[in-house]
Amino acid sequence: MAAIRQGRHCAWVPAYTTARDNCGVTESDILSLLRLPAIADADDSAQAQRLQQLLDNKTKPPGSLGRIEQLAQQLGLILASEAPVLQAPQMLVCAADHGLAAQGVSAFPQEVTRQMVENFLAGGAAVSVLARQHGIALTVVDCGVAHDFGGDRPGLRVRKAAAGAADASLGPAMAAAQCAEAIGHGMDLVRDLPGNALLLGEMGIGNSSAAALLTARLTGHDVAACTGSGTGMAGTALAHKLRVLQAVYLRHAHARTPLAALAAFGGLEIATLVGVLLQGARERRVLVVDGFITTAAVLVAQALAPAVRGYCVFSHLSGERGHAIALAHLGVRPLLDLGLRLGEGSGAALAWPLLQSASLLLREMASFSGAGVSNRGELAV
Repeated sequence: MAAIRQGRHCAWVPAYTTARDNCGVTESDILSLLRLPAIADADDSAQAQRLQQLLDNKTKPPGSLGRIEQLAQQLGLILASEAPVLQAPQMLVCAADHGLAAQGVSAFPQEVTRQMVENFLAGGAAVSVLARQHGIALTVVDCGVAHDFGGDRPGLRVRKAAAGAADASLGPAMAAAQCAEAIGHGMDLVRDLPGNALLLGEMGIGNSSAAALLTARLTGHDVAACTGSGTGMAGTALAHKLRVLQAVYLRHAHARTPLAALAAFGGLEIATLVGVLLQGARERRVLVVDGFITTAAVLVAQALAPAVRGYCVFSHLSGERGHAIALAHLGVRPLLDLGLRLGEGSGAALAWPLLQSASLLLREMASFSGAGVSNRGELAV
């Protein structure tokens, strides 16, 4: 049996060729190679009550700032502060290729992944423009692009567990060691970044297919309900994509646990994002989730560590069909609904000013007593 190379988080292990979980990879295979971080619950009822009292005593009618008040309270809970300051925000765009793209599940060819990485680095992509506008540091991570970028360079970190996920229609997208290594890379990336806020983005031709499969498996919904147009497929092309995904879903019918499903369907960028989420929550960072693909990573991460969800701010509702299903499963409501379906972290960047406003209002808005303004409870009757 072939050996899989050793990574920082992986040991030398035999490559699995048996039919366990109908794909050769089980959750225990992956967990045996990975140490998951302990994550404290962000929810603290006493702190939440104090934050609510602070918000209610600001110079406004109670609740009049609507969901911005809920966001301010969440930021205070995550950062364990009644005057939270968002520091050195970091945008991570995790990129990787998918072997399943060979089955015609995307309107764009695989080389677009590499080309878009270069576009990110050149500053020409939507997320590049938005990150620049809002003062967000942008780092692109090569998690498994089918191209050799020649190592790290400004704005790029090469953290490959493989040069692309395998074709999930033929077998598992990732071996156990590859999946564990990709998760470990995500954890390491967070440890090396400054600040207390992470914005999550992704790039990978074919990754809406992986997200649809993961969402269907982890929420119990039908594949058809979770499958959308991705990069703009319609008509017979979309029908073909759905047929391919239904066949892949059945092929890996026994990959039912979160990590087994992740290994079965991919991809390397989603696995890296799982590690980013786990370590980011461990370090009590604010985690700004982008769209469908990054939310699929949250589905996996919160299944492993339920406390992760409390650290996540969901930026927007994607136009991808499966995103609403994933959000409903998590029991969360995103900040924006603008019909976005680009990915890259663009929605997270667009939502960022709302987080800044929420933290500033909690920190700087005057109280009734501080401003010398009568509260309604103090008015004579």
